[in-house]
Amino acid sequence: MSAGESPASEGRTFTPREIVSELDRYVIGQREAKRAVAVALRNRWRRQQVPESLRDEIAPKNIIMIGATGVGKTEIARRLAKLSQAPFIKVEASKFTEVGYVGRDVESIIRDLTELSIQLVQAEEQQAVRAKAEERAEERLLDALLPPVQPASTGAAGFHVVGDEPDSSASATREKLRKLLRLGELEEREVELELSEESGGPSLSIMTPQGVEEMGVQFKDLLSGMLPKQTSRRRLKIADAREALIEEEARELVDAERVKELAIRRVQDSGIVFIDEIDKVAVGSGGRQGPDVSREGVQRDLLPIVEGSTVQTKHGPVVTDHILFVAAGAFHLAKPSDLIPELQGRFPIRVELKSLGRDDLVRILTEPDNSLVRQYAALLATEGIDLVFADDGITAIADVAATVNERTADIGARRLHTVMERLLEALSFDAPDLGARTVTVDRAMVEERLGDLLDDQDLSQFIL
Repeated sequence: MSAGESPASEGRTFTPREIVSELDRYVIGQREAKRAVAVALRNRWRRQQVPESLRDEIAPKNIIMIGATGVGKTEIARRLAKLSQAPFIKVEASKFTEVGYVGRDVESIIRDLTELSIQLVQAEEQQAVRAKAEERAEERLLDALLPPVQPASTGAAGFHVVGDEPDSSASATREKLRKLLRLGELEEREVELELSEESGGPSLSIMTPQGVEEMGVQFKDLLSGMLPKQTSRRRLKIADAREALIEEEARELVDAERVKELAIRRVQDSGIVFIDEIDKVAVGSGGRQGPDVSREGVQRDLLPIVEGSTVQTKHGPVVTDHILFVAAGAFHLAKPSDLIPELQGRFPIRVELKSLGRDDLVRILTEPDNSLVRQYAALLATEGIDLVFADDGITAIADVAATVNERTADIGARRLHTVMERLLEALSFDAPDLGARTVTVDRAMVEERLGDLLDDQDLSQFIL
């Protein structure tokens, strides 16, 4: 999805229908929210196709997702990050404070996003030069196995000294070693190598006042650059030495300035910021004092970043005009209208995620590729236990989770984690001693393990 022009950074472009279909593999229901993020993601690509004169005028349509905890907001964001192939960061609004208070300032979101983009582009660029890095690593391995013959010495007049010519068999021996190396017959042999220390010397820790974190980062980089490049001699098996050398050579082959340029461009054109718990910084109609002042201050600090501003990072200035912001919150105690009007206006798309019922919980247990049923079956299979979930057992688990959600706080699909852990606790504990066997989870087992607990409402609110 990136607008970067590097071949390594070009990824597949998904249509909105394909994005929704992919999200369906992991998130049950919530079609409206899926469609909204799918269109927003596709619009990133569409913007890159329009004439350049109009491109800068097209602002991203930021989204607010409203829904109780456990209904899929964060899971949609996680899967969106993998689909987008773009710099993505998830932050919690409650972790930030207004500039002048103790805590992180909101501009650190963009600095962190830029660092993630640098790592992303660096990995892609290293992959692009891997073939060349492998060739260079092979030559270094051969040098370690058979040190090259020193050139012939010369006399005072510059003529070669007779009898000092290199052994002609050295080249043949090197080629034999190359063949053995490629056939994998030397993998267990040890070699001694001099490898560079990527850290560049002792770790530096610099304390800076709130709001000027970037100054500390730049000062740290300056001091690190003044220290000599550190190397160390290590003895490794060839299998491990090859990977270490390939990684080192790939770093050397990649143009650091190009990486910075591509990374910043990718952040600006296709970066995505997911702000969770946005409702925690909303201020109710009666609140404009105490901690509410700081919460409103966080909103005002967020505003220029969401609207579009320039944030200074150690890699250069980053313009936030076209970064997509997706906010989410339960909004139990506040409403989206409790956000300051200016911030509300920067999130024109609002989608509400529905609470999950019993049928939704049944689907969550069975349909996703990473469902809890599959996870627990795979975990216990390592102990030789064949864990089988009967249909009535899955329905019973969903019934228990839905009932507890109704009686106590509704935490959506997260309740299934608690119920499953309680249900399989004894089996997980005894599994190493049981030996190979098949265990079937049916309604009878669920009622036996959880029935008494479910009947005692006072106890269930603390246990389940």
